[in-house]
Amino acid sequence: MSALNTEADQQSESTLTVLVALVANLLIAVAKSVAAVLTGSASIVAEAAHSWADTGNEVFLLVAERRAARPADEGHPLGHGREAYVWSMFAAFGLFTVGAVVSIAHGIQQLTATEGESDYLVGYIVLAVAFVFEGISFFQALRQTRGAASVVDLHPLRYITRTSNPTLRAVFLEDFAALVGLLIAGAGIALHQVTGNPLYDAIGSILVGVLLGLVAVFLIERNRDFLTGQVVSQPTRDRALARLLSTPEIESVTFLHLEFVGPDRIFLVAAVDLAGDEPEHEVAVRMQAVEDQLEDRHFIERALLTLSKPGAQPLQVGQAEPL
Repeated sequence: MSALNTEADQQSESTLTVLVALVANLLIAVAKSVAAVLTGSASIVAEAAHSWADTGNEVFLLVAERRAARPADEGHPLGHGREAYVWSMFAAFGLFTVGAVVSIAHGIQQLTATEGESDYLVGYIVLAVAFVFEGISFFQALRQTRGAASVVDLHPLRYITRTSNPTLRAVFLEDFAALVGLLIAGAGIALHQVTGNPLYDAIGSILVGVLLGLVAVFLIERNRDFLTGQVVSQPTRDRALARLLSTPEIESVTFLHLEFVGPDRIFLVAAVDLAGDEPEHEVAVRMQAVEDQLEDRHFIERALLTLSKPGAQPLQVGQAEPL
């Protein structure tokens, strides 16, 4: 029951993180859109596009959470976990097209714009309010990241690049990019106000677009990695191998493959030597019992054990997966 509770708690935490981001981005998008109309600022237009993209992305991420949580069935014996990467990929493409491309295109258009009337105070107020709401969303994502990173003894930033949870990674990086983008937009408006030259505002819009593009490309690449069969890290593999070797029924492990099939969900395949010399039918029963024990752990979606080939060399902790 504790394993089930752990899995449910992790899913609830991820859903909460996405919901906080959705509400924050929706409010910010509306505020920025109004400010963009009142100020005519290219940087704020870019920020409005960014926030609308993020709002749409959070909807994709909520779908990802819901669909990936469905249990295994006959058509999907390894569960539906990889759906999280599919829907997160849609969100990343949305960030690239609606956020990055629109911001860069609008900024380039504004490079040759003439000086116009602009309500700078409205722009500053909206950016400040947006920074507060984005900060609240980012704090929730950071809190979840720190908690998960501490379990595997990783720095939060290293964890966010390696985690198999695509929704947490997306919210964390999108919120971080949003905070940096707001600072860029504020600087662009300030330079426009001081110099009277709208070029700085246009450059701010382009820089926001470039930032969003970099984040989107990184998210797309990481989702692609997991969709095409991302194996676990070496420390995780070492812990799994040590866990198998600590099982009384297993004498040695000669092959071990661990592959992510969803957020915090692993498909384990191993060739093992069992202790004792029982008849074949008893060996099958014992191996099934070990598989059941492994699958009781919340992060093992499916465990598949087979007997080692005669003469196969036992694996040692720290040994890389054979190609």
